[in-house]
Amino acid sequence: MHLIVLGGSPASPNPGQGCSGYLVAENDATLLVDCGPGILPELLRHRPLDRLDGIIITHLHQDHVLDLVPLRYGLKYAPGLQKRRVSVWLPPGGLRYLERLARVLSLDAESSETFFTETFALAEYDPDAPLTTAVGHVSFRRTRHWVPCWALRIEGQRATLVYLADTGWDDSLLPFARDADLLIVEATLFPDAEPAAREGHLDLLQAIRLATLSHARRTLITHYWNSPATVATLSTVREQFPGTVELAYPGLTIAVSPQGGEP
Repeated sequence: MHLIVLGGSPASPNPGQGCSGYLVAENDATLLVDCGPGILPELLRHRPLDRLDGIIITHLHQDHVLDLVPLRYGLKYAPGLQKRRVSVWLPPGGLRYLERLARVLSLDAESSETFFTETFALAEYDPDAPLTTAVGHVSFRRTRHWVPCWALRIEGQRATLVYLADTGWDDSLLPFARDADLLIVEATLFPDAEPAAREGHLDLLQAIRLATLSHARRTLITHYWNSPATVATLSTVREQFPGTVELAYPGLTIAVSPQGGEP
């Protein structure tokens, strides 16, 4: 299993980096996890659109979903594609969300009823049931966020990847992330963040604590604001963290295995 970072910015892109998007590959299969604005150019550096086997969305905030729109246009119009329809698994309520979005975006001769369905095979996943994808089995856990949001545990043939999406501190995520070969965890907040902000996000120290308590073998910090303070704090906590920890940036490729792996 390999992970390729397509973007790791929070609500708005950092310089040169789109929002949330991660390509998980095992053998020849690929799964795009989240599809935030600005990730599509990076995706195309690594895979053509017709090499995608599926897309899964953790929640419906714009920074995790909006590049479905240009991806839709690419699948419909880009020349030379062998496949022009991709499976998309949405959280509960996702079908209604895309129906409303299509009514806004469809213009001229386009039909809102088929705006997304002509290029995407859409379905809502059941968070209480495992989902089988081309790269492995996916299980879900509700996170602590302002809208319904689900963490993903992707179990491939030989490795396990856990992506916590957007979340505030939640003890129930510790067993869900236990012994992950790669843990992707957000660090949106600065240490002096107000209590209200902590209802839906973590700071970097909390992210490292969560990785430590869940015994993650390798940790990827994502959903962060690009600032000197973030880099300086990460340099400090790296010395205290028993595993490998790094910041997400576009193009970073990680071999996910029980023995770790070099980027």
